[in-house]
Amino acid sequence: GLEFYSGYLIEQSLAMDNMFVIATIFGFLAIPRLYQHRVLFWGILGVIVFRAILIGLGAALVHSFSWVLVLFGGFLIFTGVRMFSHKDEQADIEANPIFMFLRKHFRISPNLDGRRFLTRMMDSKTGKLVTVLTPLGVALIMVETVDLIFAVDSVPAVFAVTQDTFIVYTSNIFAILGLRALYFALAAAMNRFRYLQISLAIVLVLIGLKVALVPFGVKIDTLLSLLVTLGVLAGGVLYSLWKTRGERDISAAEHPEQGRLEP
Repeated sequence: GLEFYSGYLIEQSLAMDNMFVIATIFGFLAIPRLYQHRVLFWGILGVIVFRAILIGLGAALVHSFSWVLVLFGGFLIFTGVRMFSHKDEQADIEANPIFMFLRKHFRISPNLDGRRFLTRMMDSKTGKLVTVLTPLGVALIMVETVDLIFAVDSVPAVFAVTQDTFIVYTSNIFAILGLRALYFALAAAMNRFRYLQISLAIVLVLIGLKVALVPFGVKIDTLLSLLVTLGVLAGGVLYSLWKTRGERDISAAEHPEQGRLEP
């Protein structure tokens, strides 16, 4: 039970940072709230599939080569230190490699076409109808990619708590489902969680140390690990709310900038 709750807490805290990036993507692409549900729904289906693959591969590696945990731990420590050193940076969607790749290699409509990810429009050069991505389609691809990238951090982190594949997978999925259900509330107040990233960086370093010590026979009590993680995260959230008291909630999509997809 403690292993599940520890994995759930770790995944939910890391996924919260993911939610803020997704909110920034929606704001950049000027996706109306009406259609954001559709992207989040298909995004969850992608998470269920991709997490199963990643966790399956991770479990196979851990069970075959125990020293892989040292690599996982080193990677988490590196990620935590990097997150702390980049704590003040904002996500720059326009310079995102995935967004740049899509603009370079795919036709993209500058306008939404309802709930469609793809639409048909006239090619200005040939005069023929061609299939193109809509901004909603671009948002879906970027959200799926962001989920996959964040999974590279979160999956090794949960393996620090338990090597039980079922617990790792279920704690991941339930945490993500819970956060996606609260997405709009979190996105509307994302400016209030200003110091959450520092807490996440500390948690990643601590988890990295914990998992790296496992192959050497050093095991930290699960309850102690859960309490420390909960304390660090709660401290970051409460300090953020206290420092930003009186500030108005600002969503990443409050001032969308349409036209970024213009050729």
